Amino acid sequence: MSARHEAGTPTIHHVVVLGAGYAGLSAAVQLAARVGRRQDVRVTLVNGQERFTERLRLHMAATRQELAELSIPELLDGTGAQLVCGWVTAVDADARTVRVDDDRVLHYDTLVYGLGGVPDTAAVPGVEDHAYVLSSAQDVEALAVRLARLGRGTVVVAGSGLTGVESAAEIAERYPELDILLLGRQEPGAAMNTKARSYLQGALDRLGVQVRSGVEIAQVLPGAVELAGGERVSADVVLWTSGTRTSPLAAAAGLTVDERGRVVTDTALRSVSHPDVYAVGDAASVRQGYGVMHGTCQGGMPTGVHAAVSIVRVLNGKQPKPFRFGYYHTPVSLGRNDAVVQFTRPDDSPRRAHLTGSLAARYKETVTASPWPTFRRMKKMPASAAFWPRGGRFTRVRAQR
Repeated sequence: MSARHEAGTPTIHHVVVLGAGYAGLSAAVQLAARVGRRQDVRVTLVNGQERFTERLRLHMAATRQELAELSIPELLDGTGAQLVCGWVTAVDADARTVRVDDDRVLHYDTLVYGLGGVPDTAAVPGVEDHAYVLSSAQDVEALAVRLARLGRGTVVVAGSGLTGVESAAEIAERYPELDILLLGRQEPGAAMNTKARSYLQGALDRLGVQVRSGVEIAQVLPGAVELAGGERVSADVVLWTSGTRTSPLAAAAGLTVDERGRVVTDTALRSVSHPDVYAVGDAASVRQGYGVMHGTCQGGMPTGVHAAVSIVRVLNGKQPKPFRFGYYHTPVSLGRNDAVVQFTRPDDSPRRAHLTGSLAARYKETVTASPWPTFRRMKKMPASAAFWPRGGRFTRVRAQR
């Protein structure tokens, strides 16, 4: 609870961070590092479990590749930040309260809202009951068990975005006896330049992945998917990677949200309706000069760091600085020893430059390796805007007249 003390004693400013994804954990660790041993600031991180989920590597875990156990309490040890393990069930932005597991209430002075996106299993009938998703360690373990026991059969990967491509390639490489079918509205690698896209599609072909573009799944059935035109495609396993949805808690809290339920922020990542609330990662609708950012780990961690920096500036009586971020690459793994890396302009449009093959695989493994070393460095040495590319003129937001 936010501690308001008797006159003559210090007031403790309570910062509560919701969600320990890439963005939320970055915010919590940065805050703890920056407030140090100040007695007037307390940092609490709320998350549903003690283990950090490496979403960038869940497609690897689905094929029984061992990932490191990343303990959030171990990371926070010595920082002064407290972990509250539980699921957030409600936020009251006017009362400045957070309800956890329906029976605990936390009061805050500043809130960092980082409850990001999860797979959208409600938009298409049957997904919830008959498809697997890459969301939590438990979800991935269930898929891994099913794939390992399948022997022969057909795996339909629904969604031809980057997660779908990486998952299809990983499963095809690990289980060559399975038939892998990748279904999506767009062709794989649609946002890449012609050469990078051609390489990606060639790699899928070499792995034996069948691709059908320009199709839409109308429903998922036991043992099949039905396309919009009525065609049924047999499937022993369906992996759903098509789209995400945002937690409804922000809208229910009274925060101003966009059409996707993301918290609309000002240039400093503060809610436009409640300036004591900062939004980060997938939960935030952040406008840059090129438009609204889309959710990726690439942009998620910088928003967490910037929110922490902004909060500390406000606590010190200063104005927060505007957040600016430019994209710089799109790395896509195609199995363990192959990949394609599309370098991009700050607005995420493709440049001519790209990497392929084993060099691209090494590049991707280097830049998307476990974030734990980065988080540990943050504990000792606070990061700054030099931590990410600012994007130059692409990211400048012109003031409205």
